[in-house]
Formats: sequence, C-alpha cells, structure tokens
Amino acid sequence: MTAIASFFPWQIASAGNWLSDRERFAHAWLIYGPPGIGKLTFARAAAASLLCERPSGGLACGTCESCSWIANDAHPDLRLVLPDRLAQQYGLQEAATASDTKDETTTKKASGEIRIDQVRQLDSLLSVTTHRSGMRVIILFPAETLNTASANYLLKSVEEPAPGTVFLFVSHAPDKVLPTLLSRCRRLCLPMPARDEGLAWLQTQGLSESDADTWLHASGGAPVGALTLSSSSTEPVSYWLGSFAQTLADRTMPDMAEYLPKLEKLQPEEWLGSLQRLFTDLMLQSNGLPLRYFPRLAPFIKAMAAELSATRISQTSVWLARQQRIADHPLNARLFIQSVLQRVCVTCLSKNG
Repeated sequence: MTAIASFFPWQIASAGNWLSDRERFAHAWLIYGPPGIGKLTFARAAAASLLCERPSGGLACGTCESCSWIANDAHPDLRLVLPDRLAQQYGLQEAATASDTKDETTTKKASGEIRIDQVRQLDSLLSVTTHRSGMRVIILFPAETLNTASANYLLKSVEEPAPGTVFLFVSHAPDKVLPTLLSRCRRLCLPMPARDEGLAWLQTQGLSESDADTWLHASGGAPVGALTLSSSSTEPVSYWLGSFAQTLADRTMPDMAEYLPKLEKLQPEEWLGSLQRLFTDLMLQSNGLPLRYFPRLAPFIKAMAAELSATRISQTSVWLARQQRIADHPLNARLFIQSVLQRVCVTCLSKNG
C-alpha cells in the first residue's frame, strides 16, 4: 500500500477553503502556478479529498474505504493522465498508456504530449455511473501538453460533464492551453510559497540550512524543485553548467565534445532552462542586483557580466526563450544543442559585448 498524497504545508489552508463546499464545487478547474511547488501533488491530494467518504475540513480522512482504494492506486473513479515521458519519469504506473496492438518490441521515444488515444480511453470511464453514486475525478497534467486533437476531443466532455465528474487541469503555463478549453474552467492559482516556509520544509526533509538555501536559490524559490535538485545526479551546476560558466569566465571556448553527450541525456527544456536562469543572473549582476539562481557561480557570473552589455545579455535571453518554445522538436538533438551552446559562447566571448 502506498500513502495518499498529502498537501504540502504551504497548501493546506487554501486547499481546505477551496474544497470545503463540495455541493457547489465547479466541474472543471485549471490549477496553475510555477514549476516545482507541488501542483501535481496538490491535485492528487485534492482528488483524494473529493472522493473521500468522511472528509474533515474538506480534506481526506485517510481511513475510509475510498482513501484505502486511492492508497492502493485502485480507485475506480480516479484517473490520472500524463504524457508517457512524465509517467515513466515519476514511476506512476496508473498513468501509463494502455498497451496497443503494435509490436511490443518496437521502441520509440516516449511522447511528451497527452495524445488523443489517451483521452479516448476516458470514454469508458465517463460512460458509466460513479461508484456508490459519488464523485469522479480526472487529473490531466501538464494541461499544456494536450495536443490540439486531444484538447478538442475533451471539449464536449468538459462542456457537458457526466454527473459527478470533476476535471482538474494542472498547468505550468496556462497561456499554452487551448483557449476554448480554458474558457470552460474555473481557475485556481497556487503561488510560490514564502522563502522562509520553503527553507523550513526543506530542513524537515533532511537538508542543512545552508544546503536548503543553495537549492532553493537554484530552483527559483520552489521547494519541491529544490528537493529534487538536491538529490539529482544531473543537477546543472555540478553536472555541466559550473564548468561551462567557468570556461567562459576565463574567456576560453568550451570543448563541445565534453558537453554534447551530457546534455543529450537531458530533456531540452532542462538544459535550456538552466541557460535561461544563467542569463537572468547575468542581467541581475550587470545591474548590481543580487543573483537569483546561481549564487554558487557568483565569481564566474561577475567575470562574464563585466565583458557583456545589458543589451547583449537581453538579446540572448530573448533568443533562448524562443529556443525553449521549439525545444521538443524532431530535429537532430545533437545539432540543436551545439547550435545553442555556440550562440551562448559567441555572446559571452565576443569582444565589446
């Protein structure tokens, strides 16, 4: 038996208020906020609370039969839909796509989208009555990974929901969700927790005060993201960004052969995000402001910023944002990595930058 997902400390008060009136609860919600604050955990804990037979203060009791089913990943009225890539990453077997008729020996890259065949699998769930005439909860995460076909297929179910059905669309970027789908949802914003609250929680997870501060900086203030980074073998500074920044600070061209195989092991949005955060810190340094993400790299960032104009930093930041939007494409991954790193190197090493 696995434990029921619980709200993080910074979520409990708002969750209780939000869930307290189940009789007038909306049938479709967009739950959104920055990455790394625990939005998926929030949605799973909310689902447990909505399905609980004896909720207390709007929250799941943890002891009723419904809670027992959820703890065993066996509740008939709960469905979690993720892209295959995330399902594999999180080890969430209940979110894995059902086997199809293709040759199982065929291997292909796990999809980063919620595909239409995953959405169609919900039809059988929505066509029957709920267990004990209770509620039914469907979580889709991240909502922005619904491709156009799958989002359009969902519209009718969201417009005319089956009795007792609640859709929880969880998103890092609401602006990337199909507008017609957004218009059918009520919104719940989950803000970044206060820094002191995040630090205190990280220390309860076994991090020292100084480590908690370091990782919280690296995650941009997101406690769950900070905890993940603290135990990751591919944490950016140690894995590649520290040596990359040091080489640029020394006004030397990095050896691409050192970085290409490392970055190929990461999702493009990961290493691109690290570069975006590096350039945010460069901009802060150039304006005499404290670094936000990588204080550990302060000497290198200071040296790099001294050679760069704010205009050059800003232009490259905008360019990196454009690359982030096209990162999950079918082009040659190695060539994409090389072109991005070369652009960053040109920015940082050009004279009179």
